Amino acid sequence: MTTPGSVRQVTSADEVAVAADLIARSFDHLAANHYLVPDPARRLATMRGFFHLLAAHAAAGAGEVLLTADRSATAVWFDRTTEPGAPERYEERLAELAGPHHDRFVELDDLFEAHHPGEPHWHLAFLAVDPTQWKRGLGSALMRITHARLDRAGLPAYLEATGDDNRRLYRRHGYVDLTPSAIRLGDGTPFHRMWRVPADGGR
Repeated sequence: MTTPGSVRQVTSADEVAVAADLIARSFDHLAANHYLVPDPARRLATMRGFFHLLAAHAAAGAGEVLLTADRSATAVWFDRTTEPGAPERYEERLAELAGPHHDRFVELDDLFEAHHPGEPHWHLAFLAVDPTQWKRGLGSALMRITHARLDRAGLPAYLEATGDDNRRLYRRHGYVDLTPSAIRLGDGTPFHRMWRVPADGGR
C-alpha cells in the first residue's frame, strides 16, 4: 500500500527524468500517442521528451510532480488558480523534440487549451503507473494525497481521461463528465473532460 510517507514531491532533474520515462512507458499503448507520433521507431523517445518538458515545468513551480518511493507511479499536476505560464522556450523546444510530427503536438495543445475550464482549479495532466504494477491502487493513492490538500483549500480539480477504464477510476474519486465530455484529435481519438468539486469537509 502506498502511503503519503512513501511518496515524495519531485525536485531533482533525475527524478523529473524518471517521471517522464514512467509516463512515456505507461502511455505507450494509447491511441493518442500513436496519433501524435505515427512512427513507432520515434514514438517512445519523442513522447518521453514531451512529458519531460511538461513535468520539469510542473516541478519547477508551475504545479507539482509526485513520485512513489519505488518509482513505480507518478502524478503531474498544474496549478491553474492563476494564469498559467509556458515552459521556457516552449515552442522552440517542442519543435525540436517533435520533429516532423510538430503540427500534431500543436493540435493537441490547441485542443486542450480551447476546452480548458476557466474556473480556478488544479489540473491533473498525467497519472502514470508502471505497467507491471497496474491494478494495485498506486494511482488512487497518489490522487488521494493531492485531493486531500485541494479539499482543505476548497479547490476543484480537472483532467482529460484517455479511455473508459480511466473514467471509471476517476469517477470513484469524485470526478464527473463535463459537457461536452469528449474532445477529439484529428483522427477521432477522444479525450474526456472531467471535473471534481472539493469535498464538503474542505470548505
